[in-house]
Amino acid sequence: MTVHVTGLGTYLPDVVLTGADIAARTDIPEAVVVEKMGVRQKHVCPPDEDHPAEMCVAAAEDALADAALRPDELDAVRYHGSEFKDYVVWNAAAAVAHTLGADGASATESYALCAGLPVALREARALLDADAGMDRILLVAASREEDLVDYDDPDTSFMFNFGSGATALVLEADAPDRALARVRESASLTDGSFSEDVVMPAGGTRRPPSEDSVANGDHALRVPDHERMKRRLGEVSLPNFRQVADEALDRSGYDRADVDFAAITHMKRSFHETLCENFGLGPDDHLYLDEYGHVQSCDQGLALDEARDDLTAGDVVLCLAAGTGYTWAASVLEWCA
Repeated sequence: MTVHVTGLGTYLPDVVLTGADIAARTDIPEAVVVEKMGVRQKHVCPPDEDHPAEMCVAAAEDALADAALRPDELDAVRYHGSEFKDYVVWNAAAAVAHTLGADGASATESYALCAGLPVALREARALLDADAGMDRILLVAASREEDLVDYDDPDTSFMFNFGSGATALVLEADAPDRALARVRESASLTDGSFSEDVVMPAGGTRRPPSEDSVANGDHALRVPDHERMKRRLGEVSLPNFRQVADEALDRSGYDRADVDFAAITHMKRSFHETLCENFGLGPDDHLYLDEYGHVQSCDQGLALDEARDDLTAGDVVLCLAAGTGYTWAASVLEWCA
């Protein structure tokens, strides 16, 4: 079976923080925020608006229109965005499906943090291949983890790029006449020794919410040992990115030289440039998300939506992601439009 992406949609909140705004809030020089951290601006959510499921619905409506599908034609809705959503212990996919009117669709969730899209593509492709009764899947993701960032904590400064938004992709079995891209192979690897390097200390079963946990600021993301995490990631991150990319490309019948465009998780500018050098990418072969920041597992969808008008039939697209935990993941698309 061939699986195609037939629709792509995005949603971004109206409120924007600029690099200058972040600099004023953190006392970090604006030039460092913009050039080193790579944030010219990012979208953020007002406290009482743009909740993750709502943003997913907006992106999904965009994607369904792009695919020329009705919600009731979907067989499944799968959420792969942030676990920080409208409610805790809650299925956002079910809410999205119901709001859209896709009441006949199964609605489930999958988490790989910021590595979510390549993992979701792999799982959805496998579902379409394995289940004869399933032909159309909607993938949705949203993030407003910017709410969890403490701008007064220098150990979490690498999170100051967190932005908000949502993306959606429609995947269909054997739909070449309406295809944006063909989904090829994927690869991922996880190093669980990083599993507690980034945590929100309170709110889970180990430390349930309490007056003290709120008063102590324990409902923000924290890094227990910043220097250790930074050192260890520095040793393994580039090799692991290369490994998952090479595996996904090889399984798809390609190698690095064949990549025409890379949709890469937002990261500090210098490391993004290093990855691009490793894959021989020219200035038009990738998109640095400095107008969006890091929107968790939405990054690849945002990059694809921005670049779609410049992609041509036959282009090999590499979706490359990493998320705390720590998981590195890659998926290959063949552009059709």
